[in-house]
Amino acid sequence: MSGMPPCDAPDAPGGLRDRLRQLYHGRSPAALRFQLATTVIDIVIIAFFIATPLIRDRPAFLWIDYSVAAILAAEIVTRMLAASNIPRLLRQPTMLLDLVILATLLVPTWLDNFGFLRILRLWTLSKRGVIWQQWRRTRFRDREDAARAVINLTTFLFVVTGFIYSFFFTGRPGIEGYVDAFYFTVTTMTTTGFGDITLPGTAGKLTSIAVMIIGISLFVRLAQAIFRPAKVTYPCPRCGLQRHEPDAVHCKACGQILCIPDPD
Repeated sequence: MSGMPPCDAPDAPGGLRDRLRQLYHGRSPAALRFQLATTVIDIVIIAFFIATPLIRDRPAFLWIDYSVAAILAAEIVTRMLAASNIPRLLRQPTMLLDLVILATLLVPTWLDNFGFLRILRLWTLSKRGVIWQQWRRTRFRDREDAARAVINLTTFLFVVTGFIYSFFFTGRPGIEGYVDAFYFTVTTMTTTGFGDITLPGTAGKLTSIAVMIIGISLFVRLAQAIFRPAKVTYPCPRCGLQRHEPDAVHCKACGQILCIPDPD
């Protein structure tokens, strides 16, 4: 047997990791289809997170909850396999947030009050480059800043609604309590403050103040993104600055001459 040549067994783990890297970080048609498919799945999961307070008492809720947990756990594992530096990946805010979300899915009874953090998945989704790469191919590419501002505002709106529902409206289960929490959040963020629904105690007043301050800043950011001149995405060859005025000739950061192509 010693004279027989060794069998060339394929490096399955290495091959799998290389394949996952190509799918997660590549720009081939197959990689783009994979990235868009995972994006669609994430949007469905986010919709479930938003609807969770309304369906929490349904018999099938736990089955759906654990199914989503399995999907998220599988995604986390594949992202770790595709990463070239796992410790660095685990230190990224998006990964830490996904681990917290996974914990709320695995033990929903114990971490029920922290379920509102699941909506932050919308923010992590907005950090994926593939979304904005596809966006820049549409006729709305000059509205990228406004789209990002809308996502940030929407994320904050639903996170605060979930927080207020979990800690201040637990005595009003179902759709009534959630709508009350949503109504209070909107009126507070817009500083309308009708006053028919208020949060009790000092904690309620401090929460209202925080929502107003952060909400106003997000509205200002959105208004700036809508009304200020649109910028284009074009990486500066010297310093890497991405966003420039459409008619820019020089990079405002380093002075490098730019050759920004005209829009199609």
